[in-house]
Amino acid sequence: MKDPNCAYCMQGELVAKFGYPVCEMETGFLYLFKEQSKRGRVILAYKDHVSEMIDISDDERSAFFADVAKVSRAVHKVFQPDKVNYGAYGDTGCHLHMHIVPKYNGGDEWGGTFAMNPDKVYLTDEEYEDMAVAIRAAL
Repeated sequence: MKDPNCAYCMQGELVAKFGYPVCEMETGFLYLFKEQSKRGRVILAYKDHVSEMIDISDDERSAFFADVAKVSRAVHKVFQPDKVNYGAYGDTGCHLHMHIVPKYNGGDEWGGTFAMNPDKVYLTDEEYEDMAVAIRAAL
């Protein structure tokens, strides 16, 4: 099921405002979060329009978290963070998705929760593509 008002479902201009496409995974679509104050931050959006983890079967949920783990391994390999944080809020974007956020010891917000959209660091299209290529290679 797709929601025509949902950025993740439509995958066009709406998602392009905050995400840069990386690849399709088994259970969803992977995007670089355009605001890159946490270098390597990505979002894995579930393939279907569901709001909650309880809206999918146990097998679907297991597969989604297997993809989250694959992405996390790739993020670790490419960006070498000290820790990866995970967030699945969905208050304003009611589509199941997971923020996978690298954190660096001594860096911005180390030891605390990550800001949803600090609006500090944006890259060129070429830089986003270089990061996407590196992540795809690590997957």
